[in-house]
Amino acid sequence: MNYRHIYHAGNFADVLKHAVLARLIRYAQKKDKAFRVLDTHAGIGLYDLSSEEAQKTGEWRDGIGRLLEAELPANVSELLEPYLSTVRELNPDGALKLYPGSPKLARMLFRPQDRLSAMELHPEDFNRLHNLFEGDFQVRVTELDGWLALGAHLPPKEKRGIILVDPPYEEEGEYQRLVKGLANAYKRFPGGTYCLWYPIKKGAPIKVFHEELQALDIPKMLCTELTVRSDRETTGLTGSGLVIVNPPFTLKDELHVLLPVLKTILAQDRFASQRTFWLRGE
Repeated sequence: MNYRHIYHAGNFADVLKHAVLARLIRYAQKKDKAFRVLDTHAGIGLYDLSSEEAQKTGEWRDGIGRLLEAELPANVSELLEPYLSTVRELNPDGALKLYPGSPKLARMLFRPQDRLSAMELHPEDFNRLHNLFEGDFQVRVTELDGWLALGAHLPPKEKRGIILVDPPYEEEGEYQRLVKGLANAYKRFPGGTYCLWYPIKKGAPIKVFHEELQALDIPKMLCTELTVRSDRETTGLTGSGLVIVNPPFTLKDELHVLLPVLKTILAQDRFASQRTFWLRGE
């Protein structure tokens, strides 16, 4: 309960996560029928990058800060447009001050028929999230352990959904908890699109995590990873990954276009790397 995302808002991991989330939302909107985004670990929803906490780490400068200043190839700019349009809309004078967390990002991209269920357990963060969306009938904010939401809130009544699972990884066994959470959620709602975030750092059990996911009876799981620096001299975050269950059929090709450019822009040393591959599926 000590994790506060304000210290990390807009960093390279957020860039990957939010760029992909925006692509998933836009793909879901190709059909007129409503869908629901379930954000299991929602945070406060909107982050002030001029705050003392954000300035203390300055991680956003090597994430969204770099991306906004970069000259992007036309095809990459098109893929990032849904994501970057929300950031620019929040900062109309051009100075980067506000950054959308995943619930705010999703809400800004919604059509009138789309819905958001946002879960947050931290009492102070829940209050800020609740205040952010107070009176918004398209959003339901619940003070709840996000892991419980994978059972209690699935399937959504719309029968279409994107489930973002982005835990803080404060405790031992969170990778295994994610595997178990996905297995249980998939049984309840096998037609959903799941987007599971995980950190990459020295000693992280990524190989075992992938193997445990592959052992699940889930036909299609796409994995994408972006590492920005070597882990030789740090025990901190050096990269992050996403596992997307039931991905849009276009997503793998989009990531093959997007990730090499993100790697170049966000690299912090010569050991930066990226990869996109099927854990299960094609």
